[in-house]
Amino acid sequence: MTMALITLTTDFGEGSYYVAAMKGVIARINPAAVVVDLTHSIPAQSIAAGAAALAAAAPWFPAGTIHVAVVDPGVGTDRQIVYVELGDWRFVLPNNGLLTRLASMYAASKMVVIENREHWLPEVSSTFHGRDIMAPVAAKLGLGLCPDSLGPDTLDKPTDKLILLPEPRAERVGDRIQGEVVEVDSFGNLITNITSVMLEGAPRDETLQIHCDGHQTMGLYSTYGDQPEMTLIALVGSTDRLELAIVNDSAAAMLGVRAGTPVEVSWG
Repeated sequence: MTMALITLTTDFGEGSYYVAAMKGVIARINPAAVVVDLTHSIPAQSIAAGAAALAAAAPWFPAGTIHVAVVDPGVGTDRQIVYVELGDWRFVLPNNGLLTRLASMYAASKMVVIENREHWLPEVSSTFHGRDIMAPVAAKLGLGLCPDSLGPDTLDKPTDKLILLPEPRAERVGDRIQGEVVEVDSFGNLITNITSVMLEGAPRDETLQIHCDGHQTMGLYSTYGDQPEMTLIALVGSTDRLELAIVNDSAAAMLGVRAGTPVEVSWG
């Protein structure tokens, strides 16, 4: 029996029986598949958060991994469900922007619209395509199913067929960078769209000032433990982006900041 590695990313919530149902479908079709929970803590219907989670975690998996993502506010509508080969990995998910971050880092080489009902469950709920369409398709792909049998293949520039979310862009002018918070991680750290490349040449000492929603911190640190507890610090985190954190607490909760809040870095 063919071994497959399948990950699940959803907004169902930890411990949800919806997740268990998807795993059950996969196990019935492909008992040898290894199923990994990437995360089920995506905020409800937040495609942007789902895109961020996939970009942060999917590239660390082996080539050929099948990533299933179900953050699907359009479930039951005429939105497409697609199979996409992007970078070294395979994805089964709605075409609604979940690949926005990854598509900016890796090229999509193939995209197939999943329309062949032969590979779905016999009965399909209009509200649970993750269980009835995506899970069985992923399980069968893991058994060696040819993606071309899933439906129409968009060989002509598949990246152009992907729906991508508009992403806020940071801008550096001289000794000033304007960006914003684009993600709040599970620790409450505020992750911005200001990359380490944009910070090249900027000082790391207290002449560097970071402002966010009326709050200010100075200097750029290497890790969270470089300052005392309850201190607001700035650092470049594991996503290679500028983060704002409260040492040993939640910056999002303490500062009342959420995604979309402007961040300004200045020096000189």
